[in-house]
Amino acid sequence: MQILNQLKIEEPERKESFLEVLSDKYCRSILEAIMNTPKSAIEISRDKSIPLSTVYRRIQLLHDSKMIQTSGVITEEGKRLFLYKSKIKEVNTSFRDGKIDVNIVFNKN
Repeated sequence: MQILNQLKIEEPERKESFLEVLSDKYCRSILEAIMNTPKSAIEISRDKSIPLSTVYRRIQLLHDSKMIQTSGVITEEGKRLFLYKSKIKEVNTSFRDGKIDVNIVFNKN
């Protein structure tokens, strides 16, 4: 069921995968860092005091889980620079009668 900028995850495997990614403190910290403003991996590493290699590993995980969007720019030096932004603004979960509900509110572009 999709309402405006919200989505309820129905598939049990997808819920488990989504919640597993969100249970990682680095993933949550990275999502927080890029919630409102796209940032490079180096900026995220510096802002959140996370080792750069960890940032890159978690960015890959977040990308594979479709939680972030990636854009690229070319610097004045001619180098490619990737910027990352969270697709997620809010996640609401509930656990009732042995059943987990997961609802996502998407970030506006």
